[in-house]
Amino acid sequence: MNRQAQAVVLLLLGGAVLRASLTDLHLRYVKEGLQPFLVAAGLVLVAAAAMTLWYELRPDAADDPDDHGKARDHGYDDAHDHDHDGAHGHGARVGWLLILPVLGLLLVAPPALGSYAAGQAGTVLSEETSSDYPPLPAGDPVRITVLDYAARALFDRGHSIGDRRVQLTGFVTTGPDGQPILARMILSCCAADGRPVKLGLTGDVPTGLADDSWVEVTGRYTDRVGRDPVNDAEVPYLEVESWRPVPTPKQQYE
Repeated sequence: MNRQAQAVVLLLLGGAVLRASLTDLHLRYVKEGLQPFLVAAGLVLVAAAAMTLWYELRPDAADDPDDHGKARDHGYDDAHDHDHDGAHGHGARVGWLLILPVLGLLLVAPPALGSYAAGQAGTVLSEETSSDYPPLPAGDPVRITVLDYAARALFDRGHSIGDRRVQLTGFVTTGPDGQPILARMILSCCAADGRPVKLGLTGDVPTGLADDSWVEVTGRYTDRVGRDPVNDAEVPYLEVESWRPVPTPKQQYE
């Protein structure tokens, strides 16, 4: 791989990173707050590729007397250059592997982590956290995240929820008993460390929905608790009063 080919591959990689970071595509890989860093990384790659191409394609690059003079001064000849290129040929060809992530970003649009990932990992609330929860915001029902409800239900035993009606949005996945549960994936940084938060459902449970269907459920706290068979952690339940299907949100991770 010569310098020009390296620059082209680098340009494609930077362009692919920019395309992902300037659209909603990056939300399938990383948290929303990391978008500025992705944009900056893409710009650096594009700038480096552009500078390399300019240097290699400038009119006097092929006829630089200083370069030829240095070669003569050091006694380099065509045979030495051929041996040097041959010795490093395998290393240079490795650079073509950068085409793979480029093709992945440009041609493949994998979905966000969903029911399959939730079924393979244990619920994230396996260790008790602080139980000093503030009162819920005003509203009836009050919109809270799946993580917030699960934490209050487990570690505060529902005291900060009381008899308030709550409204949660998540995707449906099949639980170990064959009944639907509500889940949402949590990211610390990127999709590689995604873990699910799971809620058991009782009452007016959503029915007739395929895994990964997104729903909005409204209900109240119940002290019923189940167990996650993956890591034996407690899984809180929600007493569902009503539910409705909703479109897949732009930000699928909490």
